[in-house]
Amino acid sequence: MRLFRHLVVIFLLLLGAAAQKAKQGERQATSAQRPNIILITLDTTRADRMGFLGSTRGLTPNLDALAKHSVIFTRAYAQVPLTTPSHASLLTGTYPQFNHVEDLGSALHADVPYLPDLLHQQGYHTAAFLGSMVLDPVKNAAPGFQRGFEVYDADFHNPKPGEDRYQSSERRAEEVANRAMHWLSQRPDGPFFVWLHFYDAHEPYDPPEPFKSHFASDPYDGEIAYTDSVVGSILEVLVRHGLYLNTVIAVAADHGEAFGEHGERWHGMFLYDETIHVPLLLKLPGEKFAGKHVDESVALADVAPSLLEAAGVPVPAAMQAQSVLPLIQPPALAKGAAKRPDHAIYSETNYPRHSFGWSDLYSWRAQKYLYVQAPKRELYDRAADPQAAKNLASSSKAVADTLDSQLNEFRKRTSGKDMQRKTADSSLEEALRALGYLGSTVDNSTSKEKVRIDPKDKIDYANRLHETLFELQEQRYDEAVTKLGELVKQYDSEAAAAYLEFGRTLINNEKYPEAETYLRKATEKAPDSSLAHCELGIALIKQGHWDLALPEIQAAVDHQPSSAKYHFYLAGVHVRLKQLPQAAKEYEKALELEPDDLEANLTYGRMLLAGGNAEAALPRLARAAKVAPRSVEAHTLLAEAYDKLGQVQNATEERNKASQLKSQPPE
Repeated sequence: MRLFRHLVVIFLLLLGAAAQKAKQGERQATSAQRPNIILITLDTTRADRMGFLGSTRGLTPNLDALAKHSVIFTRAYAQVPLTTPSHASLLTGTYPQFNHVEDLGSALHADVPYLPDLLHQQGYHTAAFLGSMVLDPVKNAAPGFQRGFEVYDADFHNPKPGEDRYQSSERRAEEVANRAMHWLSQRPDGPFFVWLHFYDAHEPYDPPEPFKSHFASDPYDGEIAYTDSVVGSILEVLVRHGLYLNTVIAVAADHGEAFGEHGERWHGMFLYDETIHVPLLLKLPGEKFAGKHVDESVALADVAPSLLEAAGVPVPAAMQAQSVLPLIQPPALAKGAAKRPDHAIYSETNYPRHSFGWSDLYSWRAQKYLYVQAPKRELYDRAADPQAAKNLASSSKAVADTLDSQLNEFRKRTSGKDMQRKTADSSLEEALRALGYLGSTVDNSTSKEKVRIDPKDKIDYANRLHETLFELQEQRYDEAVTKLGELVKQYDSEAAAAYLEFGRTLINNEKYPEAETYLRKATEKAPDSSLAHCELGIALIKQGHWDLALPEIQAAVDHQPSSAKYHFYLAGVHVRLKQLPQAAKEYEKALELEPDDLEANLTYGRMLLAGGNAEAALPRLARAAKVAPRSVEAHTLLAEAYDKLGQVQNATEERNKASQLKSQPPE
């Protein structure tokens, strides 16, 4: 703890020493100068671990010091207890039913208002430095999140066997901060917006030394203490370089973490305070309203319009949330603006349905109540029962009915146009498993009966399956198999998801015969699951059983005809079995669904070229070269197509491009 106190002393001394110099510089600045903005998001960080929110654990001395110079929001709530959709609401000022980033891997569409894009359009230099693959748009975990950023630093990849996750799918906070500070040191002139995302408090908890030793009995707390120390270092740099006083600093968690409260372990399934109540700080330029506590309820979605207002940038009408600044500034000083009234807070989770086929959950925090819309609905008096231990839904039916009606009306009023949810591809599913999340295992096999299942009744199964998957990732197969056997015996009706996840993990670890065994059981338990059939087909392909794989991949296509990936796989099997007309049909369908799919264009073009149909191959190969202009293979095949069509000049140009790319070092 001496280390933490030392960091606080350094921070406060530096702040005091630099304040006068920075203020002198600020007096010379014009009133029109826009403030810099730094957004720090703390993944999986509970509100009750923050000293500035009443914790006595001593984990956050640097954040507590910053809080003395900031506005503290004591009742801030996330809209989704998952990283990607929660950040989507925070950065867009919209609700998940509008932006449609409702789960991991959902795309952020270009027509949704987006804080970095809006700031960039107003002359801000923008950069993001991410701590996890879960926010990597290249890996399809967060497609569209790079919009408006000049730099989006998220170069992650799936862990290879034996590879440290800190060199693959995750970065420690110190590495994230170093990259951000390096960018700041070389930034162009003008205001900037920098987003730093710290993933450390997410499971598995493994803080570096000395925090690992200090918190050996509670590594989660160790991760928070470590992250706090990094925040202290960032504040030191800002003070040292005169960037502190004229910078808006927002610090927020995307969601919390559950440790068995209400039966949940980790996060994503439920909407109670342990995962939805989050810390939120806002330091304004010149430390205006320093130390002020705001006790009205606010949503993470309120952050985007608040930062725009603080920057003097117009808030677009499409943003559904409200700025919190009227809650900070007394109405008499707000140039006629009325103080914003306390408003209800909406949250949701689709994770139970997308991963298990169970019911979605929706919550509504209004006045003193927490209402949870579920097959077995819940109502809690937060004032008398802050732990949400006594469900009043039956005894206070009128109140529950009223809140249910308000929630439904809010969803109806704030929902955007319907959009078809895109099925996660295999690379994304693998990435999510590496980060501890279950993929979309139930797929289109979700039945009406399963959708009526309340996640409360199955939380033990979800917890145990989650634990088993982590053991598989750690390659502790004997323990995992034993636990899996116990799990499927106890939850026979849910066994398909367990068999499926187990089989997919075995494929990832190149244990194909074992994977086939479990995946066959998955298809028996869930015969309508396209994902189960596809994974079984992959296990068979890996063993060279192409003829046996064909009906499985065909079943995947039959049950999910909208999946370009499944059509692509089926085309590949037909090619291997020399069934070229059928392969062509499937390639055409795959490219109808995903016209810019590189592999589909390449492989289809290659097949057509090999079959002597250079004219049909040409547009496919040209599309591949356009999608991936640095692909040597695309340019080489395109040159071959031009040759066969007698277009010598075009062939020479493509061949030269391929040669140049070969001679260049890989990016």
